[in-house]
Amino acid sequence: MVLEVAELSRYTRLMDADALFADVVDKYTNHINPYLAKLMQFAGFGVEMRGEGCYVYDQDGKAYLDCLGGYGCFSLGHRHPKVVEAVKHQLDHMGLSGKAFFNKQGADLAAKIAEITPEGLEYVFFCNSGAEAVEGALKFAKKATGRTKLVSTDNSFHGKTLGALSVMGREKYRKPFEPLLPGVSFVPFGDSDAARKAITDETAAFIVEPIQGEGGIIVPPVGYLYDLRQACDKHGALLIADEVQTLLGRTGKWFGCNHDGVSPDLMTLAKALGGGIMPIGALVGTKTVWEKIYADSPLSHTSTFGGNPLACAAGLATIQVIEEEGLVERSRKMGLLMQAGLKQAADKHSDLIKEVRGRGLLIGVEFQMDEVGELVVAQMLKRGVCVAYTLNNPRILRFEPPLIITPSEIEIACLAFEESVAETAEILAMLV
Repeated sequence: MVLEVAELSRYTRLMDADALFADVVDKYTNHINPYLAKLMQFAGFGVEMRGEGCYVYDQDGKAYLDCLGGYGCFSLGHRHPKVVEAVKHQLDHMGLSGKAFFNKQGADLAAKIAEITPEGLEYVFFCNSGAEAVEGALKFAKKATGRTKLVSTDNSFHGKTLGALSVMGREKYRKPFEPLLPGVSFVPFGDSDAARKAITDETAAFIVEPIQGEGGIIVPPVGYLYDLRQACDKHGALLIADEVQTLLGRTGKWFGCNHDGVSPDLMTLAKALGGGIMPIGALVGTKTVWEKIYADSPLSHTSTFGGNPLACAAGLATIQVIEEEGLVERSRKMGLLMQAGLKQAADKHSDLIKEVRGRGLLIGVEFQMDEVGELVVAQMLKRGVCVAYTLNNPRILRFEPPLIITPSEIEIACLAFEESVAETAEILAMLV
């Protein structure tokens, strides 16, 4: 009798989970994005119900090792207790800023960001996302230089708002929304000579990701950012480092531009800055740029929600956790371990896998064919590991797990990857 009751309870829970899933998919289809709903269903994604550490739990209570990490948002994992505590404490006093008074949380976070960013970056404008930070950077560059021309890189990703989209290096996303910002040109990423030719006395700024994320986890040659810095200095142009995905230890250093020892004029931050708890973006810049923007008009660029106390409390706690737990160095070590494990699997399936590359815990696996990435994502979900392919290149599977991931969890992820590629190979063989 006890067993029958237990089985009935389990059956009821499964029915409830199925009903919840159907309800959410129906609402996505009818009120959010029907085409995205179909894609997510095909890949096998359920409804996220809870997050804890490196794991996400769906409507059935199934745990998934999160090796996607919210595209870089969950560097501390899900619901890190110190960040949660900081936000709860702040909520007991004030949530959003009244905007007419000084904001202690914003002041403290700005000072901390100035402390950890490259030399010369002293001032911070807070916003709510990476795209907002990029919009601000483009606006600041034009005003500070009095110029209008911008240079970006092929296959880059800087956001999908109109200004950010204008400097995105993928025509597929730009074309439907043209005309966009005029005066934007593109050069191959990692090509110093092409950049030198493109940067002229008419260039306001060169915007670049230290490592292309959505472009396929493309690591540039050593010295590339230094070459860009030199070329910008020669012509009086600004260098904008889009660090939205490469910030706060993701690549094994505090910031991606640290690998070349470069200080940009403007730096965009977001994603991991909120500790996986609060959305926050930031534009960091030099005193020279800030004088050009704010000296004559202190309100020339503002944000209603940007720099609110809750988000800033989360940001400050996030940086403190990274320092206290040594996560920058941990990212470097765990990244080497994960790359080694993925490369072992790649060696066994060289007919399907072209390359494993990355820095720190920003890792990409490039397949020989577009379709393989989609199939492997579904196979890994089936095995309880969450990953995705990059937006600009479906051949690249991205691994962007929390910096707190353990060696045993890396072993789990690499094993799931190897098994998923092997099963995908079997599926493809049957289709031939």
